[in-house]
Amino acid sequence: MLFVDFIEIYQSDACSRLKKTTQANKRFLIDSKITPYFVKLPLSEIKPTDVRKWQNELMALKDEKGKGYSETYLKTINNQLTSIFNYAVKFYHLPENPCHLAGSMSKKSATPKEFWTPEEFNKFIVALKEAPESYTMFMLLYFTGIHEGEMLALTPLDIDFERSIIRIEKNYQCVDGEDYITSPKTHKGNRTVVMPEVIKKCLADYMEQVYGLKPDDRLFPYYKTKLYKDMNKACKKSGVKKNRVHDIRHSHTSLLIDMGCSPLLVAERLCHERVSTTTEVYSHLFPTKQTEVANL
Repeated sequence: MLFVDFIEIYQSDACSRLKKTTQANKRFLIDSKITPYFVKLPLSEIKPTDVRKWQNELMALKDEKGKGYSETYLKTINNQLTSIFNYAVKFYHLPENPCHLAGSMSKKSATPKEFWTPEEFNKFIVALKEAPESYTMFMLLYFTGIHEGEMLALTPLDIDFERSIIRIEKNYQCVDGEDYITSPKTHKGNRTVVMPEVIKKCLADYMEQVYGLKPDDRLFPYYKTKLYKDMNKACKKSGVKKNRVHDIRHSHTSLLIDMGCSPLLVAERLCHERVSTTTEVYSHLFPTKQTEVANL
């Protein structure tokens, strides 16, 4: 059986157990990064050397600025190919998984996460003062650390001003032009997040300005593309280095670490399953902390 034919079998089975958004991401990764290379090869004849050549080509790819794929993304792609062969071994009697001998194409640990210092965020957010909806969304992301999909799914019913909490129970995604409200990625994703006073005021002011807002309406009825566009504009206007929207979550985490919060508290805030995940991924500190160490 050719690799391309087996992929149809694999995706049909695997995707039937996944959410729509996860299905779309999985299909994109396979169709764009894996299938084109192995398309004409019989599944049983793919050797570890073939996998190594594929890995080398991906690691050598560069964009117009000379930047390659991140270590994390390379690991994600490699893990996907490994899963495909594991499926063939388990259900279709493939003798062995060639990925196991080929090894990984990324370092054991991911590269340090990009983040903004409080000074950088303050410059950035001032550039959004004239856009109340974007100002409120980015304030929420920075001071709560929630995912953008979780924020875009929020309704007035999720906000409890008396208890100063936000209930995270949903996730918003758009796939092929259709809106989907799903559960958070993991069971632990269902949680309550305590709001600092600055967010309580920010949210209250914003909700007062939204005309005809109903209890079950989305507070921010926008696509993620609006976040990306507004972020790029504000970065250019403020002169702050350009980051991804998801990097604001890293900025929130670094803020907590800089405030002296324990790894356990940070892990709970980010709904990580294990504290070790938090300590491994967010071990870096603000640049000012390095200076403090040097001056001891």
